[in-house]
Amino acid sequence: MDRRIAHFDLDSFFVSVECLRDKSLLGKPVVIGGSSERGVVASCSYEARKFGIHSAMPGKQAKRLCPHAIFIKGDMDLYSEYSHRVTRIIEERAPAVEKASIDEHYVDVTGMDKYIKESFLWTKELRQTILKETGLPISFGLSTNKTVSKMATNEAKPNGEKYILPGTEKAFLAPLSIRKIPGIGAKTYVVLSNMGIEKIESIQKLTKEEMYNALGENGESIWRKANGISYSPVVPFHEQKSISTEMTFHKDTADTEKLKNIVTGMVDELAFTLRRMKKVAACVTLKLRFSDFETHTFQGHIPYTAADHILLRKTLELFRKHYPGKPLIRLIGVRFSDLVPGFNQIDLFDDTEEMVNLYQALDRIRKRYGERAIVRASTVKRPKGLQMGKD
Repeated sequence: MDRRIAHFDLDSFFVSVECLRDKSLLGKPVVIGGSSERGVVASCSYEARKFGIHSAMPGKQAKRLCPHAIFIKGDMDLYSEYSHRVTRIIEERAPAVEKASIDEHYVDVTGMDKYIKESFLWTKELRQTILKETGLPISFGLSTNKTVSKMATNEAKPNGEKYILPGTEKAFLAPLSIRKIPGIGAKTYVVLSNMGIEKIESIQKLTKEEMYNALGENGESIWRKANGISYSPVVPFHEQKSISTEMTFHKDTADTEKLKNIVTGMVDELAFTLRRMKKVAACVTLKLRFSDFETHTFQGHIPYTAADHILLRKTLELFRKHYPGKPLIRLIGVRFSDLVPGFNQIDLFDDTEEMVNLYQALDRIRKRYGERAIVRASTVKRPKGLQMGKD
């Protein structure tokens, strides 16, 4: 039985949410983030894209390209709520759902044709339900695998739908630019362009071995994508793992300053791990085990993020709220959960270009020299006699 995989993608998601709040923004060049002198663009409307504006662009450059653009600070709390709302709608109706990012979902509708209704009709109805219940424009692509479906969605945008019939995958992909292949970055594009390859059909004419010789394992991956070959399964959202770390004390303590410093170090390391995984979290959990071995966990929800300062603020808020300075603590731990793929830039509405560059520079140093190569001053001196481990 051929698989049927649908890929749903909310159109210009952050802008669409803002348009629900302010209808006057519809049809105008809108930029989310980048409003400060050194701010960075988080997202923009299709009208703004016509002027060459794109995400991660310095705000001052966006203003030069489109002086009459409307710049909005951004509200990640609101965007996260709408993201959860869309996820709930899909999960209530779909047999298997993978939340691929804050605004993307894969749905496995294999077998729908036989047991319920024609898969394309079912997917169209789900899209209409999302439009009706949230007011957010959304596009989808439907095919036999995740890669082709995602590329079909991109061709259907904005606010459209596209069904690639089984057996027509290569024909659909052939005339598209190689830039449309997921995972092809600037450097890879230059290599392929120098080989005279601009359209996907040119890759389809090459052998897998030829692509491997040109780009190694990445070349093989690109060859498979260009030929519409993908066996990647839809991984249900609830199976997304959390990341956590905890520390056990040989001698119980009630030293709040030391405890806060330890928590700070944990958050820094876990946040770096999130960014390295290219994921963001929406839930923070603080774990406290007291001297009598009684254990409590305290949870707080946040907008999707992988930024140290946002995660730390919520974690320390939980600590201050639930630990008054007694009783003695035997173990302390931090966990980030509700993980989805994403990039840290989506929540840097207030941060400057320098802040973004700082995160990137610190992460490069950590990747090269180890996670503890750069730490906050408050976390350098750890209490003696501690054991620490990660899940």
